[in-house]
Amino acid sequence: MSFRRLAVPFVGVAATLAFVIPPADARAPGNPGAQGHGQPAKVPVAEGYGGAVATVDLDASKAALSVLKQGGNAMDAAVAGAATLGVTEPYSAGLSGGGFLVYYDARRGKVVTIDGREKAPQAMTETSLQENGVAIPFDAAVTSGLSVGVPGGLAQWELALRRFGTLSLKQALQPAVDVATKGFTVDQTFYDQTAQNAARFADFTSTASLYLPNGAPPPVGSVFRNPDLAATYRELGRRGGDWLYGGKLGEEVVATVKSPPVRPGSTRVVRPGLMELSDLRAYRALERAPSKISYNGMDVYGMAPPSSGGSTVGEALNILEALPKVGLHEYLEASRLAFADRNKFVGDPDYVDVPLKGLLSDGFAKERACLIGDVAMPNPATPGSPDGSYGGCQIEGKPLAADETAKTGESGAAEKPEGPETTHLVVADRWGDVAAYNITIEQTGGNGMVVPGRGFLLNNELTDFTFGPAAGDPNLPAPGKRPRSSMAPTIVLKNGKPILAVGSPGGATIITTVLQILVNRYEFGMSLPDAIAAPRASQRNTAATQAEQAFIDRYGAGLTAKGHTLTIAPGPPVGEIGAATGLEFLGRGKVQAAAEPSRRGGGSALVVSAKP
Repeated sequence: MSFRRLAVPFVGVAATLAFVIPPADARAPGNPGAQGHGQPAKVPVAEGYGGAVATVDLDASKAALSVLKQGGNAMDAAVAGAATLGVTEPYSAGLSGGGFLVYYDARRGKVVTIDGREKAPQAMTETSLQENGVAIPFDAAVTSGLSVGVPGGLAQWELALRRFGTLSLKQALQPAVDVATKGFTVDQTFYDQTAQNAARFADFTSTASLYLPNGAPPPVGSVFRNPDLAATYRELGRRGGDWLYGGKLGEEVVATVKSPPVRPGSTRVVRPGLMELSDLRAYRALERAPSKISYNGMDVYGMAPPSSGGSTVGEALNILEALPKVGLHEYLEASRLAFADRNKFVGDPDYVDVPLKGLLSDGFAKERACLIGDVAMPNPATPGSPDGSYGGCQIEGKPLAADETAKTGESGAAEKPEGPETTHLVVADRWGDVAAYNITIEQTGGNGMVVPGRGFLLNNELTDFTFGPAAGDPNLPAPGKRPRSSMAPTIVLKNGKPILAVGSPGGATIITTVLQILVNRYEFGMSLPDAIAAPRASQRNTAATQAEQAFIDRYGAGLTAKGHTLTIAPGPPVGEIGAATGLEFLGRGKVQAAAEPSRRGGGSALVVSAKP
């Protein structure tokens, strides 16, 4: 594989050498992320044969790997891993959530995607997230029934197994049942996320009884069990998805949404939601065509709308390919432009005419690329015109006026808080199938409400809509609409065969994290583990670029000289962006699985066999 030119001397492979896999004792009991109770430590990088998996969590990686070892394929393992993450990463994933799955089917030699994105109830309108013509405060919307989208994850699992798997839903859920029953060891990340949510968890009786035993977060090193969730998974295995999509479990979800289990005496104002059982009955997961671009002799496949991940990553890569040189300055500027177009054009394609072909065209990329100069462009960058008619550079140089902002749907207002919500897993099997799977319940801890007696939190996905008022915004709520997402599970092919799969959590920073990993790997020549571990920055068409401290320390002076303003990423945890997982195919059947060495407590990479 050839790598292109580096643009600036302070960018390169050597720059990542300080970000290496920690020594074994760095993950010993007592340190953040330690497994405790004699369990093996998480290992962020593994190489081998016969299949591989990488997740943020050892138990989930082991669950997926056990399926591979027993003869299941990558889709079976992806569902088993996702269900287990609903146990061990319950603040990021779970039965009430949804996600996007990009899958390479080796038998057909084709990339497909499955959309399990949550939907708005039929009663939701453009103004449902407003009161008296003003947007509801974001935090108040999160912790409410109003934020709960119609869950898509379970329907996605059933469709995925039916179309591409070999296991039944009951079989795929069994590893998660085992973990929920036997318990898992609380690590520092789980403790910290519980503590960050403790105040709102305490305001709901069902949540407090599960996640605040004895009135406090479970201590690091303790064993956490969720028998209610184990029972829920078992019943789903017996009854199937209809139990949620119109059955008794669905009735309980709707009751929780419409009558939140607020603790007597709580002063928190919790708005009820709009979901009805009919919304659950009407939900369908969808198989969609992926987004696709050609980049440096490779084909990059992602998730098409309603996710903005594939279109925005793809457009930015096209812009970079059109430039004579690529460095961090160019990476930030390409991302700025791609986000301007994302915000203007991308929404649920069943409600919005998304010009995906134009956004991903080489002609449009060249037109956008000619706006990138030696210094950072004014903020915000204006959206382009992906209309099929491309020529010279557009006029650029001043921010949009207020009335223009309203017309385009572009906003210069402060972004919604971005946290480490969502999680991502990658799986490959011995037949060459590959899954890249982003799953989420949105905010860390979702909307804060556990369905009583069922052991899982509800999502707050509808806060991904633009609250408004925002005339012309493609992401305003509507009945049955799927909110725009930033999830960007990605699979890269060369000569028709997978060579890499990657994805990350992190709200809108998912897009920049995936983009930066691909730039690190294919522009700067880093290995995949180094590309994941390297310090990050996220430019999303805002005045300041959010960055990790190590990025600012290393590259801040050079980028500031080019007109960039860098600020510490807000987290939580403060200063951390993303928590990626990836796979790279090294040839002759060998695969490398890679996860974070330290972000979010570090990830877990496993392979079926160390030998061919």
